[in-house]
Parts: sequence; C-alpha cells; structure tokens
Amino acid sequence: MSKHNTQRQILLTPGPLTTLTSVKETMLRDWGSRDSAFIEITSRIRQRLLALANGSSTHSCALVQGSGTFAVEATLTTLLSRPKGHALLLINGAYGRRIQKICEIAGIKHSVLETAEDTPPTANDVQQLLMEDNNISHVVLVHCETTSGILNPLNKIAAVVAKENKKLIIDAMSSFGALPVDLGEISAEAVIASANKCLEGVPGMGFALIENGALANAKGNASTLSLDLHDQTEYMDRTGQWRFTPPTHVVAALDKALDEHEKEGGTSGRGNRYSQNCRELITGLKDIGFDLFLEERLQAPIIVTVRMPSNPKFEFEELYKLMNEQGIVLYPGAVTREKSFRIGCIGQVYSEDIQRTLEAIRQVLSEMGLAKEELAA
Repeated sequence: MSKHNTQRQILLTPGPLTTLTSVKETMLRDWGSRDSAFIEITSRIRQRLLALANGSSTHSCALVQGSGTFAVEATLTTLLSRPKGHALLLINGAYGRRIQKICEIAGIKHSVLETAEDTPPTANDVQQLLMEDNNISHVVLVHCETTSGILNPLNKIAAVVAKENKKLIIDAMSSFGALPVDLGEISAEAVIASANKCLEGVPGMGFALIENGALANAKGNASTLSLDLHDQTEYMDRTGQWRFTPPTHVVAALDKALDEHEKEGGTSGRGNRYSQNCRELITGLKDIGFDLFLEERLQAPIIVTVRMPSNPKFEFEELYKLMNEQGIVLYPGAVTREKSFRIGCIGQVYSEDIQRTLEAIRQVLSEMGLAKEELAA
C-alpha cells in the first residue's frame, strides 16, 4: 500500500493519469533527438513494448508522435489504405465510432457490427459476418471501450478471426500494460496503444506493434507522410532516429514508466492493483446508492460508468466542482442513451485513494441534501 499525501491531486479519468514523481522528474532533462543516449532510449522502449506483448520475434514496434488516436489512424491508414483492404469494425462506443470516422475520411473500405454500449460483440456474430462477406480482410476491435468501461471478448474474437483466415487489429489503448494481450497466444496483425494509459507515462506518444510481414507489405500504402508507419519504422530501424522531431521528454518519461511498471510486477501486477481499485470503487458506489451502467461481468478494471441520479437535487457539475476542489478529478459520461459520469481506477491510484474518493462523494451528497434512498436513477 502506498503512503501518499491524502491531499495530492488524483485524476480518476481514462487518461491522462496520475503519474509518479519519478516519471515527471525524468522530463527535467533536455534530450537532443539525434544524441546517442536518446537513440538508445528509443531502441530500448521499442524492445520493451514488444516484450510486454510477447511479440519480439514476430512483430515490430512503430512509434508515432501524438495521442493514441494518432497511432490508431497511422496504423489503419498504413495497413488498410490499399485496394484489397476491407475492415469489419466492431463498435460499441465512442472509440469504435472514431475508428469508423477515420476509415470514412481515409477512404478505407469497411463494414460495421455495432452493438449497444453495454453489449459486447459475440464471436458467433463476427464469424457469421466473415463467412457472409469474403471481401473482409481485417477485423478491428477496441479491447476496453472506455465510453462505458466494457471489456470486449478479445480472445474469443481473435480465435474466430484466425479460424476464418482474417487479420485482427486491436485498439488496446486502455488495456495495454494492465490486461494481458499476448501475441504468443492470439494472432493479431497489430496492437495499438499509447504512453499515457496503463503504462502510466505522459501524453504525447502512441505506438503500434505490427506483424513483420504485414509491415513489410505496407510499403507505399499510407495515405499520409507523417503517419506512414512503414516509413517511420524502416527509418528508425536503419538510423535509430525518428523521421521528424520526437517528443523527447515524453519518450524519456515512458522509459522510466516502464521501469516502474516492471517493479510493480508487469502487466499482472498492475492489473491486480487496478482490479482491487475497481472492486472497492464499485462496492462503495453501490453502498452510497448509485446505480452502475454495466453488469460486473462486463466491467473492465479501467473506468466505471455511473448512471446519473434523476433526483433534481443531484447536480453533476456541483459534484465535479467540489471534488475538484479537493484534488479529485472525475470524468463526464460518454454513453449516448442516458446521462452518466465516470470514475477511473487507473494511474497512480491506490486503495486509500479510492476510499478518500468515496468519502468525498458522501460529503458532497450530504451537502446536496441527498440521502442514499434518494439516489436511485
């Protein structure tokens, strides 16, 4: 259990996240982008990210400047901007819809299987669509859709995609580093994530782990210059350098964050802490009287969606403001069919932080004059 100052600021969001002081302190040093020490950091990060997914012998690590969405767009436009590329997009939230928007703008052929935001796609439905349309070359899945916090069935869908001889692209933005994504157990052409989620680095860099053969075949595919991951990776393999100005401080911070991730026990260690946070948060929220959006069997230990109480005494803006004044940052809701708000479980957050949050919520509700029985949505 950590021994933090109970008044420190905590971000209970899906990212950016509360980060360790040691990670932030790494950014106090300036790095030359072509210095040998920085080239070494870049190489080490690429190797470590591949090792985390057990993909060192089969995949290459492509780094890209920008947010996670930059990495998603770079991957899709590098691998699918070609006449024969046709993606089946599995959508049950805002990030799946964002992938659809990327495909529409880039002119990537795609089909859609959309389910409700509290409903995962099933492997049977995916298999049926793949059998009906042989033009589909890829399936794109958001592993943890933080619109709701739902965990989609990666392994079952990966098995069906492999059985039908198609390729899988995984948006693991909100799961990588806390939930297992093992390229030795599942077949995936690409796994996409970013520095500032479960790896607990800072925003500004995304990455994709891309199967070596697929990356080699993607030469000339990309519809943009700066997001061409074949060109980016080829140049980095050859020179050790980034094609264009890298986010040097972000890269150095991720290197340190990976040290801290390893100290915590890697993916399983970090995932265990987040799971404990999530269990305590759910138990406490229910005890307070809130109704949660997802069934617990569908809940990823990343972020929890809370139904907005219908009682007019409850004002989320007031809850947000008063919690923020205590250094606790919540997150607005994103599900489309009803009003909600979200509370994250990830980042440098521990059991005492969850308990502090729950107690602060109780105090704010008391100030609003809301009793437990008045919170039913």
